[in-house]
Amino acid sequence: MLPAQEAAKIYHTNYVRNSRAIGVLWAIFTICFAIVNVVCFIQPYWIGDGVDTPQAGYFGLFHYCIGNGLSRELTCRGSFTDFSSIASGAFKAASFFIAMSMALIMGCIACFALFFFCNTATVYKICGWVQLTSAKEEIKSMRILAYDEDRSEDNKVSQLKETEF
Repeated sequence: MLPAQEAAKIYHTNYVRNSRAIGVLWAIFTICFAIVNVVCFIQPYWIGDGVDTPQAGYFGLFHYCIGNGLSRELTCRGSFTDFSSIASGAFKAASFFIAMSMALIMGCIACFALFFFCNTATVYKICGWVQLTSAKEEIKSMRILAYDEDRSEDNKVSQLKETEF
């Protein structure tokens, strides 16, 4: 049998090693979530036309392109910097919440630098709350898009959206 002090030292060493490994995994998964979040925000090709769609085009969160049916050229509209060019109110709100989520997760990655200056438990708590808030913003945007009621006949983006589902 080991004396109590030696056993405690071994357990402490294992605990510190395991907590560092968990911290590294957390950072890796946070970076993966940030990559998904950024791609979700900037990707203009969320839903596009297919063989059976009545009109050529595609749309993303704030950028959409619609074809005229006569040529292969697409007319593109929408920019995050010009909120009035976004297709509907639901897409405007979702764009805002996705951008907020993206900013929060980037801030969380920057907070990992606090490991060099602060207590580890404090950094885990800060990053955990920031990530939870980021996930809530992401879920808000998904729910807004899922319950979008602005599907008028003259909105060509909505027609593309409905034909894809």
